Amino acid sequence: MTLGARALAAYAAPAVALAALYFPVYVYVAPFYAGEHGVALGALGGLFIAVRLLDAVTDPAMGWLSDRTPARYGRRKLWMALSAPLVAVSVWMLLVPPPDAGFGHVALWMTALTLAWTVALTPYYAWGAEIDGDYAGRARVTAAREGAALAGTVLAVILYNLADDAASGLRAVALMVAVALPLGAVAAVTLAPEPRDFSRERLGIGAALRSLRANAPFRRLLVAYFINGAANALPAGLFLFFIADVLRAPEAGWLLLVYFVCAIAGMPLWAWAARRWSKHRAWGAAMLYACAVFACVPLLGPGDVTGFAAICVLTGFALSADLSLPPAIQADVVDVDTAESGAQRTGLFFALWSVATKAALALSGGAALIALDLAGFQAGADNDATALAALVGLYALVPVALKLAAVALMWNFPLDRAAHDALRARIEVI
Repeated sequence: MTLGARALAAYAAPAVALAALYFPVYVYVAPFYAGEHGVALGALGGLFIAVRLLDAVTDPAMGWLSDRTPARYGRRKLWMALSAPLVAVSVWMLLVPPPDAGFGHVALWMTALTLAWTVALTPYYAWGAEIDGDYAGRARVTAAREGAALAGTVLAVILYNLADDAASGLRAVALMVAVALPLGAVAAVTLAPEPRDFSRERLGIGAALRSLRANAPFRRLLVAYFINGAANALPAGLFLFFIADVLRAPEAGWLLLVYFVCAIAGMPLWAWAARRWSKHRAWGAAMLYACAVFACVPLLGPGDVTGFAAICVLTGFALSADLSLPPAIQADVVDVDTAESGAQRTGLFFALWSVATKAALALSGGAALIALDLAGFQAGADNDATALAALVGLYALVPVALKLAAVALMWNFPLDRAAHDALRARIEVI
């Protein structure tokens, strides 16, 4: 089916608020709780890793539950309706803590937000994968959703940087999410269609696991997705430290806004590339381009804000490919399983990719904070050359190496348009 513009916009609407949480949580929360509430960086790094270990259990469980939700309740829509208030409350408590909040507070509400996120995102991404079965149409759906997500991220960055201090900025973001998420959820549930379930049978746990292991494109994409996610998470989590301690320009936080605006501008380019070439080659080209640009970061020093701004502009265009193309490829990989097993388990597959995404964010980000702690780096202090070298290496050099590994995995990926069209023909026989 070809999704109309109104239904496509309605489906994408919740992504604005859901994405507005990412950078506050993964970029602003650690410096805020470390600087304003005295929580140790090592403890925060351990917390980020711990909540991702929780995801390894809850995300697949949510995917399985979503796949098996009776159609009369809405296999995907029901969970969006239930999760919106849970996310809103959790993000408010995390981003607007009481004055005496310490590690216990951030641990409690980070865990609550993680669980609420799982209830929201796993069925939501599965919904997007099923809502349009066409090879290029899926890139259109993911471009719309990720474009809305980038708009939400830009809004969060603007709200944060317009505030007088970190606490006021986080409060503004939390208020925006508390208002925008319920409105977006209502739009999606009422105006976007519930996708058809093409399942011919239900698999038991043993058969399901055997089917997953036999899906070679799934295994290959999962590894590449995790590696690239880790590459993106490192500079995201260390951005504020980099501009404050290497560039010596803490006021340059506005460059995040430039980065995400350029990513929005790049969305049509990668949607076109997905139609013109294969999605995996377009993604590989974007990652190589990002590596070439980001390799220049270690050349920067104190005061090089203009050079860093140019890097933010150029890499922003590559970010839109990272956000829009892998989910569209994921949806195609699910079709391999559906055609072979007869069970449409999109929720479970996207749950496993969600685990990979969150694990990459938390494990790389948490490990980076722990490594900085071990190198003697201290937030807000005058750090020595060893600590700054560790920061630059983790911020720039490790991500380039990781992205090159992801390109090597994806460049000759076997699932192109012709292979996918054959799969859809088998699936849609029923």
